[in-house]
Amino acid sequence: MPGVINSDPRIYTGLAISYNPYEPQPYDCWTFQRMFDLPNEIKVAEEFWDFLGGKNTYEELLQVFEDVGIQLSPEIEAQFARFAPKR
Repeated sequence: MPGVINSDPRIYTGLAISYNPYEPQPYDCWTFQRMFDLPNEIKVAEEFWDFLGGKNTYEELLQVFEDVGIQLSPEIEAQFARFAPKR
């Protein structure tokens, strides 16, 4: 409805990292440990995606990437083959 203002907005400020390069270990970037309150200011991988889309969003997203990767595997392999060293 135009002109209606949410008098109780929910605002979250923080840092998000879309994936955890240390998986299956917890995210462990020493530079962030001194700069941020990790549990309260940074959302990594599953916590980030589930925050955005609700419970199980991360798992569903991983499944989409897997399905697309399988479907496009021949095209992906062909592209990588273009850069393989010639023997």
